[in-house]
Amino acid sequence: MSSADAPTEPDENTAEPETSAEPEAPPAPLLTLRDGLPRVTDTDEALRSACAAITAGSGPIGIDAERASGYRYSNKAYLIQLRREGSGTWLIDPIGLSTVAPLQQALQSTDWILHAATQDLPCLGEIGIRPRATLFDTELAGRLLGYPRVGLATLVEKVLGYSMLKEHSAADWSTRPLPESWLEYAALDVEVLVELRDALAGELEAAGKEEWARQEFEYLRSFQPPTRVEAWRRTSGTHKVRSRRGLAAVRELWEARDAIAQQRDVTPGRVLPDSAIIAAAVEMPTDRSALLSTKGFHGRGAERYSSRWGAAIKRAAELPEDELPTRAPRGDGPPTPRAWAERDPVAARRLALARDAIAELSERLHVPVENLLTPDYLRRTLWTPPSTRQPGDLIDDVTAQLSTYGARGWQIALTAPLLTTAILDAEA
Repeated sequence: MSSADAPTEPDENTAEPETSAEPEAPPAPLLTLRDGLPRVTDTDEALRSACAAITAGSGPIGIDAERASGYRYSNKAYLIQLRREGSGTWLIDPIGLSTVAPLQQALQSTDWILHAATQDLPCLGEIGIRPRATLFDTELAGRLLGYPRVGLATLVEKVLGYSMLKEHSAADWSTRPLPESWLEYAALDVEVLVELRDALAGELEAAGKEEWARQEFEYLRSFQPPTRVEAWRRTSGTHKVRSRRGLAAVRELWEARDAIAQQRDVTPGRVLPDSAIIAAAVEMPTDRSALLSTKGFHGRGAERYSSRWGAAIKRAAELPEDELPTRAPRGDGPPTPRAWAERDPVAARRLALARDAIAELSERLHVPVENLLTPDYLRRTLWTPPSTRQPGDLIDDVTAQLSTYGARGWQIALTAPLLTTAILDAEA
């Protein structure tokens, strides 16, 4: 064989032939409506017919709700989507109805399937629609199974093999009439919830996590959104305000804006952006002219409600020292973790040891840390642990403490021993 015929060594700088590349996976087929786009149910008579059909269906029902987050102050449902075997898909406009009592009755003994239930349960509960039987949350199931991304479109593609369009997720659902493309998007959100539930339930059972999910779903049935204490402190940019009087101005401006937003039923940021509140709180202008010329003080409501903003700043300027807000929020919980080392070094060691142990458990079980144990429960237990240091009594007391906070049985069984060990080792 001549040198010309001899096989040559591959050149590391030469690109691989195109034929050796891994073939790209074909795109997932687009999810479409099996039964076509249903008409919107927006009259009492139509609702009665819809509920009769839903009641005649079988099996669990997929439920979703659309709000106008980012546009409206309220959290009300502007559209409710439902799909059940044997009854098809229904799009119900609660705004156009005099009552939703027939829907409450139709869903009373039906098993529910939702995606991200904590987003939809509050707005459904506001109109008296609450789960009475069992509940299955496909997003939470995905988390317990260790899926890195648990959005509905992602899970539908990963688990069922269909792609979904999500171009209307941030739409203003208070719009009337709703465009047909929006309605199709909304209907698709419940199109395969039953199939997705069935697939994820099988995976949970295979992974030995079926009981964990059952406890989580049962806990969700009574979910209530937490009440925010000193909600004004969530104003973006508050860290730029250095003085307590400036913080008082943030609070007064935030509360004035909140009252206007609630009255008009628009999201507060559309009245006055957070950046304008911070600009005014930093400068503390003393009259309308100075306020309107403050750099960064802008927005559609800046001039329109200038007298309200000026009055808010004046109230803050005149507050007695003992009525000014503290730099740190008041609350019954432990301090922020970054302050633990200075305030209680032993507690800081407890927290570090427990966090490391739970992180290792999270990786081993393929469950996010925050789903293994709510971070607030972890901090509260380790900041003020039980007084006993007898291992048997201590784990019993940690178990009781976690249960009091609201931790579920499966969470306690997995994490109470880790917290007990962290408490003991931190003081060794």
